[in-house]
Amino acid sequence: MNFFKLKEKQTSIKQEMIAGATSFFALSYIIVVNPLILADAGIPAELSVFSTIIISAIGSIMMGLWGKAPIVLVPGMGINAFFTYTIVDSLGLSWQQALAVIFVSGVIFTGIAYTSISKLLADAIPESLKHGITAGIGLFLVVIGLENGGILVDGGDSSFIALGDLSQPLVLLAVIGILLSGVLYLRNVPGSFFIGIVVITIISLITRVHEVSASSFSLSNLSEFPALIGDFDFSTLFSVPFLLAVFSLTMILIFEAIGLFEGMLEDKTRFKSAFKVSGIMTMVSALFGTSPTVAAAESASGIKAGGKTGLTAVTAGVLFLLSLLFTPLLSYIPNAALAPVIVITGAIMMENLKHIPFDDFSEWFPAFLILVMIPLTSSIVDGLAFGFVAYPIFKLAKGEFFKVKKAMHVVSFLFLLTMIAITII
Repeated sequence: MNFFKLKEKQTSIKQEMIAGATSFFALSYIIVVNPLILADAGIPAELSVFSTIIISAIGSIMMGLWGKAPIVLVPGMGINAFFTYTIVDSLGLSWQQALAVIFVSGVIFTGIAYTSISKLLADAIPESLKHGITAGIGLFLVVIGLENGGILVDGGDSSFIALGDLSQPLVLLAVIGILLSGVLYLRNVPGSFFIGIVVITIISLITRVHEVSASSFSLSNLSEFPALIGDFDFSTLFSVPFLLAVFSLTMILIFEAIGLFEGMLEDKTRFKSAFKVSGIMTMVSALFGTSPTVAAAESASGIKAGGKTGLTAVTAGVLFLLSLLFTPLLSYIPNAALAPVIVITGAIMMENLKHIPFDDFSEWFPAFLILVMIPLTSSIVDGLAFGFVAYPIFKLAKGEFFKVKKAMHVVSFLFLLTMIAITII
């Protein structure tokens, strides 16, 4: 395993594989959820489930072998909704034309990834905003985890969010899981998150509080999957809806990737290669008939479980491939077992707040906007937009406008255009 430089990174095969398994289980929901969202766009769910699994496997393995980063690539939540409910429903494109939009966006993304523009964009982002991005993604994960565990629920007419019913067995198990995983992590127990998943799953099965639903997934549909590959439609290539969709999607993909990589990569030297992989996989996603893959925020759970090299991503990718055979077994794992991992991972990411200079309002307030708007809008890109647009404005108010890098001004302007474009859509 010299390829992954495990000794240099002070890790081991066992540690990397546990981290990869932790990331996989934290993301296993995508196998079911992504096809259901894409089905609203017209893509057959019984076929897109194969796209989801295969593209997640390919993307993660490529990220591990080429990008050499412990980041898992899967069809992004939010991006799949943008594909279905904006590009298809709002702009009126067919799902085949929407796949063409993804492919063109992937070409642009990859072109930027292979030039100095990607590094220029990453270097232009102020450190305070980078830390705000990490903390914002962390808070977003905390909210997702608490909702998945039933600890937080829709507040209805009284409030947008409320405390769940703690008397419910699965909700109580989620709370116990948070405490258990937190204690194991605090005690530096190897594989603490993975152990937490296994223990809570076993308890839920023994007590029979988790009902295992029958899976509708069948390998018999695999023979029909090739019909989905390369099913593009470029007939609307130069139409206004197509071009508007390409611009918006490209901006979302590029800056979400920058935000996620900056927020999760401990080894920043892997940024360039990871960014290239992400761009290429956008094109491959379109080829396989699914919404674009992105660096999953839940990858942070594997990183916090000890993942330091590409072997973590490769392990997750292999598990995605194996899930073709064992997907029905995933139904045995309740959300109560997965939610604690996501919550604690997000909480740990918020440690980056200590690096933000709170004695300078022009630095910490834009970072604060990112921190709160990512979870409140349930969109990483929307959260980034608020902070990035605000940053030069507050620097202007402080008389430090020209201290902001020119590339940052360009990025802020592009984010402003993206917000306008999405509003028009």
